[in-house]
Amino acid sequence: MSLEGRVVFVTGASMPKGIGRAIALTLAREGADVAVSGFHHIEGAEAVANEIRTLGRKSLAVKMDVRSYPDVQKAFARIREHLGPVSVLVNNAALMGHNVSIARTTVEEWDDEVKTCLNSAFYCIKEAWGGMCEARWGRIINITSVAGVIGGAGQSSYGAAKGGMIALAKSAALEGSRFNITANCVAVGISSTDGYDLLPQPVKERVEKKTAVGRPADPQEIADAVAFLTSPGGRYMTGSVMNMMGGLDLFVF
Repeated sequence: MSLEGRVVFVTGASMPKGIGRAIALTLAREGADVAVSGFHHIEGAEAVANEIRTLGRKSLAVKMDVRSYPDVQKAFARIREHLGPVSVLVNNAALMGHNVSIARTTVEEWDDEVKTCLNSAFYCIKEAWGGMCEARWGRIINITSVAGVIGGAGQSSYGAAKGGMIALAKSAALEGSRFNITANCVAVGISSTDGYDLLPQPVKERVEKKTAVGRPADPQEIADAVAFLTSPGGRYMTGSVMNMMGGLDLFVF
């Protein structure tokens, strides 16, 4: 078990079919004790924590507004108290609250999405950093998006935030290398999550047609990519963007 003795924190792990839940359970199976966060759906995070405990691992669900640095600080303090310092951080919390043009995007909508996706990743890295440096071992994984790689009409704030997560991981990779800290991204195209289920069927069909493999990713497939980055096999990868977009970024007729 490659993560025996490690403490993992997965943000935004409260949805029943979410990527965060799949990652948290997968890393628990690799031997880690796992903290998960939720905010609007904290009961979902509690359910994930209970699932992890049935696997024989310690777990903690924390209610955390990722947009608030003081809230993030309090959450990390609780995790350190109950589980220990975070050695694997998965920045998964995200929000794509609107899908409109730049002209129609309000400043408030921009701020909300950037704070949820990008600021939160910085806050969490900042809180985990000291413990990782002291232990001289750490793994940081930012869950980013096809919108952060190629942009997206109507996704100016979401795409900018997800693109920022890539640059943030590269900076962390450079600064962390002398402490044996790696920082990488997993870029997701479409995945069969709770949010994806809410899309109208015609929209699903159009986007799946643009995906080379012709289907959304299963959240477990994303979780397996994250598990590789935390494993001994992934120790030489840092500053990278693992492509889990199923060819959505390719030119498809």
